[in-house]
Amino acid sequence: MAPRPVATGTISFGLVSIPVRLYSATQPASSISFNLLHEKDGARLKQQYVCSQCGEKVERDQTVKGYEFAKDRYVRFTAEELKALEEIASQTIDIAEFVPASDVDAVHYEKAYYLAPEKGGAKAYRLLSEAMRRSGKAALARYAARGKQYLVLIRPRDGRLVMQQLFYADEVRPFDEVPVDEAEVKEQEVQLALQLVEQIATDRFEPGKYEDAVKRRTLEAIEGNVQGQEIQVAAPEPQAQVIDLMEALKASLAAGPVRPPSPPAAAEAAAEVERKPAKRAAQAAPEGRKKGASRK
Repeated sequence: MAPRPVATGTISFGLVSIPVRLYSATQPASSISFNLLHEKDGARLKQQYVCSQCGEKVERDQTVKGYEFAKDRYVRFTAEELKALEEIASQTIDIAEFVPASDVDAVHYEKAYYLAPEKGGAKAYRLLSEAMRRSGKAALARYAARGKQYLVLIRPRDGRLVMQQLFYADEVRPFDEVPVDEAEVKEQEVQLALQLVEQIATDRFEPGKYEDAVKRRTLEAIEGNVQGQEIQVAAPEPQAQVIDLMEALKASLAAGPVRPPSPPAAAEAAAEVERKPAKRAAQAAPEGRKKGASRK
């Protein structure tokens, strides 16, 4: 099924305006999530708010928002006051400057969107993409949506445009805050490490070669549980201890390259779970619970 745009916008720089559609570049919905159930009867639990001072149950319409400016001290804001602080959604992606694409470290990346031209905007869209590709530049822009103002980076990719939502500078922790011990590296060690890098290097990035093994096992366990099978827990693999760096490098080179296996079918497993009729799952679930009870 073709993806649906999550929003529309207009890229603006100088006197040029390019109407675009925004598509989410990732699929977080494909991840597996579990509901919290009552162990006694298997019914889904509902979240409740309880006052930390008096222990009284509080309904949502009795709540207000507050900012903790000191320990257990809050300044309150009404919904109207918070609404007045929000950014007006203009849907304009206003380019502020062009910067070398290589200067933007991936640590600033938060979320990616694919941009597609709206009707009548294809030529300007292609022109901007080609100009940025040839110049090696990416565009820093501001984008207001959902009451917030976002810092975004527009970069070319395969003749198209990707909009990368960025963290602001104060949201990225300086690397020098992280302690890294000093250590002397010998040239011989560097050369062995370079040989190891070259031994397992490839010419291109192919993420399709890798899969989420935990997701695959979970999908298999879900299907097995629906059918009333017992879940098998694999024993953890022993962890190797590196004693001597040089010996470890030499042993790694002698062992030869270890290539990732061809991607097993996590997607097929997910599709298989979805294809199972809901009726069969409803009938098999009680049987699975009975078997689980008998194991106890």
